[in-house]
Order: sequence, then structure tokens, then C-alpha cells
Amino acid sequence: MSLTHGYILSSSVPRKKQVIDFAQELIDFLFPVVENEKTYELRHNKKQAALSNQLLEILFAFSESYELEGEEAISNQFFDSLPKIKEDLLEDANALLQFDPAANSIEEVVLTYPGFMAVTAYRIAHVLCRLQVPLMPRMISEWAHSITGIDIHPGASIGVPFMIDHGTGVVIGETSIIGKNVKIYQGVTIGALAVKKEEAEVKRHPTIEDNVIVYANSTILGGKTIIGRESIIGGNCFVTESVPAQSMVYHQPIITVKNKKDFTEPLNWVI
Repeated sequence: MSLTHGYILSSSVPRKKQVIDFAQELIDFLFPVVENEKTYELRHNKKQAALSNQLLEILFAFSESYELEGEEAISNQFFDSLPKIKEDLLEDANALLQFDPAANSIEEVVLTYPGFMAVTAYRIAHVLCRLQVPLMPRMISEWAHSITGIDIHPGASIGVPFMIDHGTGVVIGETSIIGKNVKIYQGVTIGALAVKKEEAEVKRHPTIEDNVIVYANSTILGGKTIIGRESIIGGNCFVTESVPAQSMVYHQPIITVKNKKDFTEPLNWVI
């Protein structure tokens, strides 16, 4: 593959829209809105066959540039994984329903929660990543990033259930390891201490053990950093060292409240 005048001189990659359409239709397939249960099974089987053909077209597009082999085997393995993907996602959704007082039904979580949408895209992309499909997992994760504001690398390892509440600004790096029943809030970064190309093959991102809660706008960095099980990381914390199990990590900003009458001049904020 070479570049001339900014154009990629190869047709051996799928169009981005083709991958995004596949991902959206796959999510609709996993969580359909059923209007007629009598015809559901027939339509379900036809839809899976159509999705299988879509995936094969995408995989065949990689053949020349990436020397991808065994496209049908990859497709079969992916679709064999779908029941487990759906089972895991239902656990994710039920955990959100049980934990979030604003959630009124499983349908609300599945259809409206951006955190659940981002995790759905991640679980699909992660399986494709494990099957060593090039580009496609990142296309799916970046599509989810663009519509939810949540950036989860498909290479990350995330247990079940996993909950992201609100979610805007969440970043989870490629070599992150996250355990079961972990919940994180908006603005959380699980990232690397430094961006160095020579560290591409090493663990750069933290390990978050089971039953941890990370509150809004906290940053946890480093491949050797481990957040022990059942810990709570409070909001706005900056963590670069390991934390023992059952820890409470927080910082207390100093906030001063005075009567406006005590000021001779008002505070004027210019943005």
C-alpha cells in the first residue's frame, strides 16, 4: 500500500461506512425491537445469514493488503461467539439497572444509555480483535467513540459485568485489565504514564480488580498500577501507584464560602 497525493492506492480495505453499517445492524440484531413474535425466528435467521455475508465481504476486502486467510473460519468463530456476547451484555445492562437509581427498565438501559452502547461496541470489537481481524475493531470502537464520547480500545480486557454511568470523556487504553463488577463515571482515564512507540508491546495501562468504583474525572495511569479489589477511587484523583484492596482514595479540595457583602469588588470571570 502506498500514498500518492494523499490517496491510498489500494482497494483492499473495506469502506468505513460498510463496517459501521455492519456494527449498527449487528447491535440491532442482538437487541431487536420485536413487533411480531410469530415471524421473529424466521426474520432472525435471515438476518443472521445477511450479517454473515456482510462480514465475509469485509474480511475478503482485507485479503490482498493483510494476507488474511481463513475468512469463513473467522466469520464462523465470530458468529459462534454472539450468544456469549449477548449474555455478557445482558449482565452489563442488568448491573446498570440494579445500580443506577435513574434506570427504570432494561429497555431504557439498552436503548438510551451511552455507556451501554460503548460497552456493546467494545465487546463486539474485542472478539474481532482476538480473531486478529485488522482495522475493523478500531473502526467499530472509534465509531462508538464518535457517538458516545467514550473511548475504549478493543484490545482492553474487561470483565462482566462492567458499568459506565454517564460516560462522556471516559478513556480506557489498549492494555488495561478490568475485573468484574467495576463501575466508572464520566471523565475517567485509565491510561499510560507516557506515550512511547517503543512500549507498544508492553503493558502500559493499569489493572483494575473486581468490585472497584472510580468516580468522575479521576485518572489512573501506568502498566504496573493495580487498583485492589473493592476499592473506591473518589472524584478528581490522580493515581500512578498501586492501591491495596478495600482502599478509599480521595482528595479534599479547599472550598471557601463567604457572603458577597464581604467583598468590596465582585469576582468577574472572563471566558
